[in-house]
Amino acid sequence: MTNFWLSLKKPFFVLAPMDDVTDIVFRDVVEKVYPPDVFFTEFVSIEGLASKGRENVIRKLKRNIKSNKPLVAQIWGRNLDDYIKATKDIRKMGFDGIDINMGCPERGIVRRGYCGGLIGQYSEVESIIKAAKKGAGTIPVSVKTRIGIDHAITNDWFSFLLKQDLAAITVHARTVKEMSKVEAHYDEIKKVVKLRDELSKNTLIIGNGDITSYKKGLDLVKETGVDGVMIGRGIFKDIFIFDPKKKEHTLKEMIDILTYHLDKYEDNTDYKSFQILKKFFKIYVNNFDGANDLRIELMQTNSVREVKNILVNRDF
Repeated sequence: MTNFWLSLKKPFFVLAPMDDVTDIVFRDVVEKVYPPDVFFTEFVSIEGLASKGRENVIRKLKRNIKSNKPLVAQIWGRNLDDYIKATKDIRKMGFDGIDINMGCPERGIVRRGYCGGLIGQYSEVESIIKAAKKGAGTIPVSVKTRIGIDHAITNDWFSFLLKQDLAAITVHARTVKEMSKVEAHYDEIKKVVKLRDELSKNTLIIGNGDITSYKKGLDLVKETGVDGVMIGRGIFKDIFIFDPKKKEHTLKEMIDILTYHLDKYEDNTDYKSFQILKKFFKIYVNNFDGANDLRIELMQTNSVREVKNILVNRDF
C-alpha cells in the first residue's frame, strides 16, 4: 500500500478523531454533507483489542466501504506486543493509515501514562512507534500530540518525533493541562514547521486547535505553513465546515440531515447508545426561532422513533 498522505493536494483538511463522535454513522453523515480530505476513527484501545472485551472495542473500527476518502484508525495504549497485534489487524482490515494518540488530555488516562501522558517519554515512545510500524507494514504511521504536558516543550518533543520517520504529525497547539480552555498557540505550530524543514522534509505537519471555519483553516496554513488542517469541535458549530464555499442552508435542509443521521443510526443499532446520539442534536437544531425549545423536547426522548415523530409533526 502506498503512503496516501503524499497524494493529498495541499492544504488538505482532516476530521479529527473524537471519542463517541467520529463513528461510522457520523462519518457517513459528514461524507454526505461535505467530506474532509481524510477521516479518522474514534480512539481505539490496543489493549482493549487484545482483551476479552475485544468485540466491544472493535466496533469502533467499523468502516463504510462505500467511502472513497482515506480512513485512518487512531489507536492508543502502551503495551508493545499489543501495538504489533493491533496494527497487523488494522492493516488487514484495509485502513489507509494508523495514527497513535499521544495527546488526549483526559486526566485519568494521562495519570496512567497513556496518550498525553506519553509526551516527553522519549525511550518508551520510540519503542511504541517501532512496534506500530512493525505491525503496520506498508501502511503509513502518524502521531497526534500536543506541545507539552504542563508547559511547552515544543523544540525537544517535536525534534524527537521528527526523527522517527513518521508520515505525518498533528500538532494540537495546547498543553495537556490547558485542554481546550485557552486559545491555541499557533506560534508553537510555526516552530514545528520550521523544525520539520530542518529535520524531516517528508513528514507532513497538520495544525489543530480552534479551527471554527474553512477560512480560519486557510488562515492557519498561511500563518504557520502547515500542510494540512485538522478540525474537531468546529464541526459541531457547522456541519458544512469542510465546504470551501460559504453558503446559507435552510432549516428544512438541516432537519433532513438530522433525519438522515437518525436513519444511519438505526442501521447501526449495535454500535451506540441512544443517549450518546443526543449530543449531535445541537448541530442541526440551532439558529432559528424555537430552536432551544425543540432541542429540549428532543433531549427528553428515549428512542429514534420518538424523535422522528416530533420532527414529522413540525412544519419546517
